[in-house]
Amino acid sequence: MAKTAQHPVLVIMGVSGSGKSTVAGLVAGKLGWDLAEGDDLHPASNVAKMQAGEPLTDEDRWPWLESIAEWIRAHAQDGTPGVITCSALKKVYRDALRGEGVVFVFLQGSKDKISDRLASRHGHFMPPALLESQFEALEAPTEDEDFISLCVSALPSEEAQEIIDRLHLEAADAATPSTPQSALRNTL
Repeated sequence: MAKTAQHPVLVIMGVSGSGKSTVAGLVAGKLGWDLAEGDDLHPASNVAKMQAGEPLTDEDRWPWLESIAEWIRAHAQDGTPGVITCSALKKVYRDALRGEGVVFVFLQGSKDKISDRLASRHGHFMPPALLESQFEALEAPTEDEDFISLCVSALPSEEAQEIIDRLHLEAADAATPSTPQSALRNTL
């Protein structure tokens, strides 16, 4: 079970093309929470490497993960709830992001489903050719992590509502502040 936090930070995670940005935007919008796009925190050298079709190494990812961790820590220290996207493919990456009130939301889907999504996406620096390397690096969350998991088969609006419902969060126009009651550990 996830620890109850008065002001949580949700990390929407998964491989490229799983819908992190869309779902995160919908969740943050419904809750009235701060939103950060993790891809915007990549150093220019990482973006150039991915645009060239080269997978990132752990060394490439650490400065990016530190930027995401700083965003999470700032929100936790200020008591400001937020939603941030990050592939968070490996457990060691998630360990660097974990903290009081941090809940990972793992968007997962089959390689075929995600590949179809990537093929129809335009204007993103991550080419579909790198999807295989993302699946190879992916380590699903384990029981010692605070997370929920859901399949990407639904519409993004339905996925966002499922996250809000499963974490017992309340929309921005609700009378009381949003508070997660529990996170379910599922491996759908």
